[in-house]
Amino acid sequence: MGDPRRGRAGDPLLRGASPFVGHADDLAAVAAAVQRPPALILVAGEPGIGKTRLVQECLALHDPGRVAVAACPPLPEPFPLGPVVDSLRRRAVQAPELALSPLGGALRPLFPELWDRLPPPLAALTDPKATRHRLFRALTELVESLGIDVLVVEDAHWADSATLEWLLTLCATPPPGLVVVLTYRPTDIPADSLLPRLVSLPAVTMTRVRVELQPLDVAETRTLIAALVGTSQVSEEFAGFLHAHTDGVPLAIEECLRLLRDRRDIVERGGRWVRRVLAELQVPPTIRDSVLERVSRLPAPARAILDAAAVLAEPADEPTLGAVADLDEAGVRSGLAAALASGLLREVDPERYAFRHVLDSQSVGEAIPVTERRRLHRRAAEYLERLDPAPVVRLRRHFREAGDHAAWCRYAEESADLAWESGDGRAAVVALLELLTAGDHPPERRARLARKLGEVAYLGSAALGSLSTRVVEVLRAVLADGVVPPSERGELRLLLGRMLREVSEEPEAYAAMEAAVEDLDHRPELAARAMLNLAMPLVPDWPVARHRAWLDRATALLPRLASPSDRLPCEVHRATTLLLLGEEEGWRAAAEVEARASARRAPERLALARCHLNTAQLAVVWGRYAEVRPRLEAALEHLNAVGYQRLHTTVRMTGVHLDWYTGAWDGLADKAADIASSELAVPLDRLHARQVLGALALARGARDEALRHLTEVTREYARLGVVDPLALLAAAALARLHRADGNVDAALAVVERDITVINRKGTWWWATDLVPVAVDCLVAAGRVEEAARLVDRFATGLDGRGGPAPAAALTTCQAIVTSARGGPAADSFAAAREAWSALSRPYDELLAAEREARCRLAAGMDEHGLASLAHVQERLWQLGARWDADRVARTLRDHGVGVTRTWRRGPRGYGDQLSPRELEVVGLVARGLTNRQIADLLYLSPRTVGHHLRSAMRKLRVTTRTAVAVTATETGLLHPEPASPEPVPAEPRNG
Repeated sequence: MGDPRRGRAGDPLLRGASPFVGHADDLAAVAAAVQRPPALILVAGEPGIGKTRLVQECLALHDPGRVAVAACPPLPEPFPLGPVVDSLRRRAVQAPELALSPLGGALRPLFPELWDRLPPPLAALTDPKATRHRLFRALTELVESLGIDVLVVEDAHWADSATLEWLLTLCATPPPGLVVVLTYRPTDIPADSLLPRLVSLPAVTMTRVRVELQPLDVAETRTLIAALVGTSQVSEEFAGFLHAHTDGVPLAIEECLRLLRDRRDIVERGGRWVRRVLAELQVPPTIRDSVLERVSRLPAPARAILDAAAVLAEPADEPTLGAVADLDEAGVRSGLAAALASGLLREVDPERYAFRHVLDSQSVGEAIPVTERRRLHRRAAEYLERLDPAPVVRLRRHFREAGDHAAWCRYAEESADLAWESGDGRAAVVALLELLTAGDHPPERRARLARKLGEVAYLGSAALGSLSTRVVEVLRAVLADGVVPPSERGELRLLLGRMLREVSEEPEAYAAMEAAVEDLDHRPELAARAMLNLAMPLVPDWPVARHRAWLDRATALLPRLASPSDRLPCEVHRATTLLLLGEEEGWRAAAEVEARASARRAPERLALARCHLNTAQLAVVWGRYAEVRPRLEAALEHLNAVGYQRLHTTVRMTGVHLDWYTGAWDGLADKAADIASSELAVPLDRLHARQVLGALALARGARDEALRHLTEVTREYARLGVVDPLALLAAAALARLHRADGNVDAALAVVERDITVINRKGTWWWATDLVPVAVDCLVAAGRVEEAARLVDRFATGLDGRGGPAPAAALTTCQAIVTSARGGPAADSFAAAREAWSALSRPYDELLAAEREARCRLAAGMDEHGLASLAHVQERLWQLGARWDADRVARTLRDHGVGVTRTWRRGPRGYGDQLSPRELEVVGLVARGLTNRQIADLLYLSPRTVGHHLRSAMRKLRVTTRTAVAVTATETGLLHPEPASPEPVPAEPRNG
């Protein structure tokens, strides 16, 4: 009798052929899309769900010579464009001829095997982004030349950013007959990946089909089992058992079933396949267990081949596997045959082999003892090092795992250089960070690596997200070591200062750049940039005069800059600084820069993009709202032209600010929340987004949410020492909230830090949001004359600077003081209302109109005042400012005017759940407030508060105020509130 583990001859389970079961609708959709080129087909799903098999089924009848498959291996830092290059190289070598234009010369560095068949090399470009763009075009031309109809990119979640950028370019203007198929795992997409952008491309230039494969149900699991074991007779009990232990994932089903067959735990009984002892033996809970047991049953040469394949972590040919496994020719042949027969290994391409599934590879690799794993990596490195060209990214990984520090350092730096030259700045940053933090280096190398890191991190186009903070830490450490020679110290300090600004540590950034100037006499272009950065008034304890002094020094230095690529960024900085200083001259300087719209070189376009973006942000501050959107569109045009990603979120955030001030609130919370949660956004953009979320929450009456956002944001601004004209909204909104609560002292404590900083610096034109609230709080505290003095300082500080928004705020402040002194303030508030209206800033317009109407009521003009209040209440409600609309409605009801309200989005019903208003009331009850106090706080009648409280008690099934508070807290309905803010020191400490 033969070995029962081998099964019957011809058993499908042991042939390595996985049948395709389920997903019929997905298969039809993909197959139809293949017939409608150009097409982008997206196949998503978890590991082992059958993505690859579905694609294979769709392409089974397609000419294999016209299909290219690029498999992305799970390398920590994959080589840029590696999968695509490997796939196209094999086809290009076999092609009889390559009909390429001269652009094909750009492919020579990637395809040394084709050196004699490619066009002559092209002239080198100085800009890496331009080099990358040219390379992308050449790759697309090669795809067309090779007659490829279908390009399959497997496991795109592991694709390097350069590959994804090329795919974005390819899909933007696809060849007419091309079908691009991507398989990927949505849950494994890195936070900084470009894949989501590719996945979300609109169906404009290509037919777009997206399918997400789901696990098999019990019936489909039974069908799969039957196909694997070669019979239609499978017990329902066994199918249900296996489905419960694999969640219907085809790979898990297959692997567990193979293990059960190998262990003879399934048998044929009465023509049906069943489990022998269903209640006793547990099916292994993970694929790893099944893989390792299968491996243990293989002969030693097969295990050695699998270990080698796991260490290599990407497709390899027979000689490579043999060299890493340290087997002779006979051992390689027998081991490879057994590994293929086991189904663990497969032939990816002719004579190139890899694990059938990544999970199998990981299982085997993690089981190798550490000492043996080091030896395998050493053999892999020594073998790959003999290749020409040497695969430096792979060598970097293997030498590091082998513990060879010197070789690892050499190849790590080479891989960073290659990544940077290929346009993948993020990969270069990761490589340099790893290199600088993982070992000691001689002073010269450490200084060189730090300079490279600073340049790549600041000049690269990719958004770095949390990597920026790590770059700052490393640059600080290198400078603190004292190993950087004076000739390089100034540049490194400037790079550190720029990165500190990237992470919103402005005071430290300015200290680093000020120190840099002393070491940059020999580099006037860098000295000018450092001076212009110092001229920007974004540090708390510097007065305007100090910034102006740096601006004058930089302006005097500009004639020494002969290169336009050096002058243009400096001119952009100068225009931005003038606008931050409230000078009208800044708009003329920006116009001169923007007149160079014909510039096409990447550095010039990037400088123009920054100019348009900076002026858009400052147009928001000045109140020149009509200019903002066109400037943002111009910025995006330049950014997209050079493929620069890292400023896109700032462009979006500027649009969010514009929408807030101009009253475009529909969908605004979603836009802000998207930025606030983005890992790629710089910290200041995330804080800006959260302050808008807080202001919106306050306007709609979500008090607890507003308090949480605004308190955390103002504290973070203070901790970082942020001084930014767009960062004052949070303090203003939080002070309004405390003022409404009757806690004027807390309100004044919130605004104190920013008022003190603005007064010290003299940048009163930034104070549009802040000063009206501060004046109102001082008046509420009975400090009317102090409020008047603040208004006078505001007026003197403006002196015509800063545009129409601060001027409208000044008019509002003057009206508040006039009203507090008992003077005729209605006309003053009317002037403020008109000023805000002229700006198309409806929220501030309506708040001024409310004050105007209340003044007219106080003067006995009841009919006029009440009519105006009714109009204001209706417009506030339409805007979405429910909190303010409720306050006005209460005044109207107090004067006998009925107020009706219609939900704009249809009827609201909450069933047994507490409504938002009921949650507010319960939260205030939990804080010990009476119904009268709650009514005053929420601008409701005590009767209405009682109604909400009784409704909440009924839903929570309690009968007392104490019980409602306890129950709501224990069930998680109430969240702990942030502690009341402590007064912020007038002069934040520089870290």
